[in-house]
This record gives sequence, structure tokens and C-alpha cells, in this order.
Amino acid sequence: MLCDAKEENALLQVLASELQLLEQRPDIETSFIVHPDVLADFYAFNDFLGRCDVLLKQLHFEGIYQVASFHPRYQFAGTDPDDAENYSNRSPYPMLHLLREDSVERAVAGHPDIDSVPLTNINTLNELGKETLEQLWRTCFDE
Repeated sequence: MLCDAKEENALLQVLASELQLLEQRPDIETSFIVHPDVLADFYAFNDFLGRCDVLLKQLHFEGIYQVASFHPRYQFAGTDPDDAENYSNRSPYPMLHLLREDSVERAVAGHPDIDSVPLTNINTLNELGKETLEQLWRTCFDE
């Protein structure tokens, strides 16, 4: 869903509503909250994820749902901002991806070598290289 929140508390309210929707509608597998007008700064976004975890606990949804995160300036700990591997969690706008834990567990159990996935992603992105990734990134915004 496209969220028009302009501040963090409003985004938390939207997150709570989406989690309640998933709880009420088991036929809805997952939800994205795209929030272009709040948390443009990656470090503020990263801090906000802690508030998401607190909300999951408050709503008694810890272990039932998880929040995956994507951001235009996503940066994994221990990497440089321009490292290619950061592109695996980059998106044109900040977004939260709500997932059902049991679905994630089934997907993990069904993969023949789940531990290789992150390394494969990193290797693929490094093979593509920073220049190619930046060019692909720019195409997201071409008119």
C-alpha cells in the first residue's frame, strides 16, 4: 500500500493497521507499506525498525509476523555505503514488507541450501558491479 504518512507515529499507526488486517485476513499472505514521505534518512529508518519490533511485541504478534525493510540508501552493517551488496535491500522508496513467520519458515525449509542465498546474492551483485547497479537504479526514475 502507498502510505501518505509524514511522520513516524503516523507510519506506526499504518503498520499496526496492516498487521491487524493480516491477522483478520489469512488469505492475504503479505503486505508492503511504501512510505515515500517519512524516513528518507537511512539511519532514522534503521532506528525506526526498533520501534516496529516493539509494536510487534505490544500487539502480541512477535513470532507471528516479521517486518523486512528496504530503503534507497540501505546499508548492511560492516559495509561501505557504495558496496554492491547493499543493493539487495535497496528500493526506490522506503518500504516495510510484512511477512507471516510460518510462510517464511516453510520457504526456508523448502530451500535445498538456504544458507547459500545471501552469499549468492552478494556474489551476483558484486559481479554486476557498482556501475551497472547504479545504471539500473537510475532506470527506476527515468520518465
